[in-house]
Amino acid sequence: MAPYFGLTGRKLHAAVWIISWVAVSMFGYNGAAAGGVLNSPAFQKQFPSIDVETAPPGQAQHRSTIQGTVVATFTLLGTVGALGCIWVGDILGRRKTLFLACSINLIGAILIGTAYSLAQFVVARVFLGIGVGGIISTIPAWQSELSRAESRGSHVSSFGIYCGTGLSLALWLAYGLSFTTGEVTWRLPVAGGGVLAVIVMTFIFFLPESPRWLKLKDRHEEARRVLEALHPGDPDTINKEIEDIELALKLSVKQASLKYMFTMGPQRVFHRVMLACIVQIMLQFTGVNAIAYYTPTIYANNLHFPAVEAGALAAASQAMIILGGIICSFTVDRFGRRLLMLVSAAGMSICLAIVTGLTSNGSPAASKAAVVFLYLYYIVYTLGFIGIPFLYASEIAPVQLRAPICGLSTGISWVFNFLVVEITPVGFTTIGYRYFIIYAVFCASFVPIVYFFYPETAGRSLEEIDAIFVEATSIWDVVSVAKKMPKHHLAEHKFDQKIVEQLPVEDKEPKLSHGEESP
Repeated sequence: MAPYFGLTGRKLHAAVWIISWVAVSMFGYNGAAAGGVLNSPAFQKQFPSIDVETAPPGQAQHRSTIQGTVVATFTLLGTVGALGCIWVGDILGRRKTLFLACSINLIGAILIGTAYSLAQFVVARVFLGIGVGGIISTIPAWQSELSRAESRGSHVSSFGIYCGTGLSLALWLAYGLSFTTGEVTWRLPVAGGGVLAVIVMTFIFFLPESPRWLKLKDRHEEARRVLEALHPGDPDTINKEIEDIELALKLSVKQASLKYMFTMGPQRVFHRVMLACIVQIMLQFTGVNAIAYYTPTIYANNLHFPAVEAGALAAASQAMIILGGIICSFTVDRFGRRLLMLVSAAGMSICLAIVTGLTSNGSPAASKAAVVFLYLYYIVYTLGFIGIPFLYASEIAPVQLRAPICGLSTGISWVFNFLVVEITPVGFTTIGYRYFIIYAVFCASFVPIVYFFYPETAGRSLEEIDAIFVEATSIWDVVSVAKKMPKHHLAEHKFDQKIVEQLPVEDKEPKLSHGEESP
């Protein structure tokens, strides 16, 4: 059989996009599946200790705390999965790491679908979290390392489409089964993500490994064959990519140890680590997971819709994430990462402020209007924050630290995801609609942070982004350096020789691919 089913060029890129779609949809699916069945009578009967809706007087807050912990276990262990990729990602490679993560996710799906005790339910969420954490930290690196510079943003930032699909599948399945009776109403929705894991495990090894990881492991011929499949009939692009990768590896030669992530050095590595982590923290403090994980509950308990209507509104709302993802994929390379994040942050702040005001009114008309702005919130959130933080982390990381930095930043994201999901039931129970105000303020604060500290990366090769940080002298001038620096081949940058001179003598000559002759 021909490699990659005989696919090359655009068709091969499309195949990578599709398998990434299926993989990341597990994140959305497993995140929403538990929240989608919380109001199921069969689920409440099986696990009464986390049933807030029918809690006796005085026990609602206690049960909401337990509920938040159980649901958030998924996010807490996602941290473990993501941080594990700091080591595993560069040892096994991108494809084997994804296979391992999907295997763990499949175990979790089997355990949760057969759970008869709260303890087993929690253990299952542990496996699901570890598996999905590994997937989310690996997919951006894998996609970005296989994509062209001019289309990398549209590929990787399609997280909105990926995640929205998973959320929609989980919530629509839960909604459809709500019209039936028995344990199938909750067992099938919570276990359904296992099917997605099997699909990824079946096809992942029929797709290419990252050429940058292959070069990192001195598998030069394999890296060239992957690039030839990705860019058929374009030897100039292939040679330039190989040259850029080898130069980036040479400039990163002293970054083999993980402790280098916490030092600055000529490539400002720690600066880049902080940017990658902070943008992931911003993602979590948009408040999206406070809404997405408890969507049916918010529509039923806070906006006072009947249970059937609340389920339908919750499931339909995820289509807004898909819509936002489509808009993002068509605009992120044209308008850039910075502009979309700025527009998104401002838009979310406005939407949440309006939702707060409408929810405080309490009338049916105000509740319907609040739904409109929650739907709009999903669109503007997806435009700038569902995929771009993952894309950005993978772009600004040096090649030898791409997997560790993606793993660390994603792990940080999961930690704050856990915090948000843990406190949300208690937040809504104690301060009600005012809980939205917290996230409206956070979103407004993101505008100056992005404007002053986050350089534009659109349209640049991964190695060219390295050059931006090499030129910068502080956290304050990296944005201006990016604005002034022309877009061209990395080897043409005038400062390369200055950086090479900082390296040990034995590392100043770039490694040649197998079979290449020294000029």
